[in-house]
Amino acid sequence: MKRVLLATLICAATIPATFAAKDVTTQPDVYFLKEAQSPDSLALLPPPPAMDSIDFLNDKAQYDVGKMLRNTPRGKQAWQDAHVSGDGVAEALSPAFGKPITREKTPELFRLVMKMREDAGDLATRSAKEHYMRIRPFAFYNEPTCRADEESTLAKNGSYPSGHTTIGWATALVLAEVNPARQGEILKRGYEMGQSRVICGYHWQSDVTAARIVAAAVVARLHADPAFSQQLQKAKDEFKKAQL
Repeated sequence: MKRVLLATLICAATIPATFAAKDVTTQPDVYFLKEAQSPDSLALLPPPPAMDSIDFLNDKAQYDVGKMLRNTPRGKQAWQDAHVSGDGVAEALSPAFGKPITREKTPELFRLVMKMREDAGDLATRSAKEHYMRIRPFAFYNEPTCRADEESTLAKNGSYPSGHTTIGWATALVLAEVNPARQGEILKRGYEMGQSRVICGYHWQSDVTAARIVAAAVVARLHADPAFSQQLQKAKDEFKKAQL
């Protein structure tokens, strides 16, 4: 009972924001969308689960299951999936895609994946993250994660929804459109990238589930953007040519 009460108080507290919002209108090489064009995750999503809810009990159960997987091959994959900067997303999804997604071998596809990354991971999640500032599981329980090098940074920003999950699922949705013959493998891998966040202790399961909704919303909005549509077609043409 005391632990539940303490948990309630901790989750009700907010984590101070440490970084000002980016002026994305001046970064067309990083984002397809402007901030005002991106889906509003705060308006789209319900609040994170209350501490006395069944959903939070599931969050705790999934966190406990995740910890047991860390010293397994699946835990090693979760450690690798934490790397989404640089070419991390392209590298993670390349085996499922069935072809290396690199700047040298598939430049148009690589550009598509790299440029949409922060539309999903930053713009689409920002409003809910900053509003709720939900504490992350590892910080809540004061326990280590599967990847200690990111703990100090991630402890200072909100957990709900998961930006890594949004990136992984949004990218998988788009790659499945480019290569529908491997959609099963691609979508499975994109799903796993989200579950890796639970295994590592960086996110609650409800953070990950909500992030997949945000990912679908941002992909839908990206399809209405002319620059994204043009780049997507270039990637499709490049892939089709490589198959001949």
